[in-house]
Amino acid sequence: MLAKSLSLGILPDVVIYDLEDSVPPSPQDKINARQRLCHFLENILADKVTSPERIAVRVNDITTPFFESDMSEVLKSPAVGTLVLPKINSTEDLDHVSHAIHQHSTSSCPPRIVASIESARSVWNLREIVQWKSKFGVQKGGQLGALLFASEDYCADTSVVRTTSRQELLFVRSQIVIAAKASGLEAIDMVCIDYKDLEYLRDECEDARRLGFTGKQVIHPAQVETVNATFLPTEKGSNPPMTVIHAS
Repeated sequence: MLAKSLSLGILPDVVIYDLEDSVPPSPQDKINARQRLCHFLENILADKVTSPERIAVRVNDITTPFFESDMSEVLKSPAVGTLVLPKINSTEDLDHVSHAIHQHSTSSCPPRIVASIESARSVWNLREIVQWKSKFGVQKGGQLGALLFASEDYCADTSVVRTTSRQELLFVRSQIVIAAKASGLEAIDMVCIDYKDLEYLRDECEDARRLGFTGKQVIHPAQVETVNATFLPTEKGSNPPMTVIHAS
């Protein structure tokens, strides 16, 4: 999957390489996945296959024993332009991330931070999260660039029952967009789980675009073309599209 991720017929704007949910939770599996990914990142940098703006890594969350090692190894690679941080519930969580960037990054321009919104607590704290600034400054501690909605985790946390109408998620999706736009951040919409139903995907994309999202996550290459087409900039000069594919 790593090798195929950058040779798709239609490329997404960003590829997220996942060290979290896509990897079994055993310590050895986490170590092996991290090593494979870092080796891959070294190769694509040497071969100049793509630019850091297109490469993101989702690390394990800050409460796990894998977070520090993920950050230490991933931040060694100049191929990574974005860090996706799962389970960001508060500004204290972002402070923790920023401290790790300050400690491990050797670049004067560390990867931008994407905060994954996955719980009732994170939605409750959205105003503070989007206004967060690193006490180390942007060059030493990183900068928040986007909010990403992890709908399945959010529903599990809040006992929301998913339906095809998505009505039950209208409020939280709107809150994420409003908070992001108020602070000049991008807002990335949830994954469409049924990757085989492209008509439903198109409807979900159009819904997201109407709500103000600037991009959408995908989990299968077949979804990329539909998302790209839906999020094309309008004549009014809206933001360019952002299609984000998860690669395990």
